[in-house]
Amino acid sequence: MSEQKNGRAAFLPVGMGAGIAIGVALGLALDNLALGIALGVAIGGGMGVAGMGLAGAKRDGQSGGEGAAPHVDGGRDRADDSSDGGDAGGADGGS
Repeated sequence: MSEQKNGRAAFLPVGMGAGIAIGVALGLALDNLALGIALGVAIGGGMGVAGMGLAGAKRDGQSGGEGAAPHVDGGRDRADDSSDGGDAGGADGGS
């Protein structure tokens, strides 16, 4: 159990490290290192959280992520819903 938790928790630091590296490169290219590091932290955090979500989905056998809900039809038949809500029966005022 602790091995799964440790493997899943490793995505955030790896994502943060990769994001900061990307941010430093971006900051140096744009001559604004502080902005690059800030963007790198944001990008890395997103990468880490996305990695944790994908790892949880693969572990649980889901394909749509942890929060994916199954499709529910609601029991309505599409063939019966042919009405457009108006009077389409030819009532055109007597002409």
